[in-house]
Amino acid sequence: MSRELRVAAIQMAFTGDRATDIARTAEKVREAAAMGAKLVLPSELFEGHYFCVTQDEARFAAAAPVESHPAVTTMQALAKELGVFVPASFFERDGHHYYNSIAFIGAGGEVEGLYRKSHIPDGPGYMEKFYFRPGNTGFRAWKTRLGTIGVGICWDQWYPETARALTLEGAEILLFPTAIGAEPHDPSLDTRRLWIRAMVGHAVSNVVPVVAANRVGTENGQNFYGNSFITDERGDMLAEMGTVEEGVIVASVDLDRAARHRAAFGFFRDRRPELYRRLAEDR
Repeated sequence: MSRELRVAAIQMAFTGDRATDIARTAEKVREAAAMGAKLVLPSELFEGHYFCVTQDEARFAAAAPVESHPAVTTMQALAKELGVFVPASFFERDGHHYYNSIAFIGAGGEVEGLYRKSHIPDGPGYMEKFYFRPGNTGFRAWKTRLGTIGVGICWDQWYPETARALTLEGAEILLFPTAIGAEPHDPSLDTRRLWIRAMVGHAVSNVVPVVAANRVGTENGQNFYGNSFITDERGDMLAEMGTVEEGVIVASVDLDRAARHRAAFGFFRDRRPELYRRLAEDR
């Protein structure tokens, strides 16, 4: 028996116009569905330019609740029409609180759940703590007819605890929508290769396929380096993009094969949680 899942990642440059960028993302979702994808991952905050490069209070006006945010409602209609699953990244407002969130949209167009980014960066070019509270949902893995799907958001992906927690929640594939590129404080620092290595490590250490969708292009002087990719459970690249082009990559992952490999490696059999208390200590 084999449970093959056809999954896609979208890599785009953005115009900065919200309606245009959401519509262009929708076109790419449609393209991915036409290529047979049943699970389609857009990049982080695809509603426009990555705005966290500066601290600008006017940006809060773009946030909206999950039920009315245009990035979410557009993807809901599209998911229902095409019969695909779409984890939709959006700038969420919940009362007086603001989050960097994922609405996990099912193939019927319903929002099956919400994940709020757990790890919030704060540094040159990535001043997210000004805009977002740390997430309060915990790590989420959604049981679907396709399999159990775990989603983190960008900075979450640098933490091995994220990938392990999602896999312990039952995730059979890990998805990471991303907005990562040049480091304004140090132009010589190329985090692209470090980012790829970290993500491939998640696949290897948890024996799960990994999908990363990043933006590309230059926004307000900051260059985003793309390199979106899909790996299998051994960390081998199934599909990947470069640092310039826009488009869609699609690959098939075998979830049953991954489950067999995961059992055979014994990483979860041989865990010693009683020795890991230090990981939960805040010091």
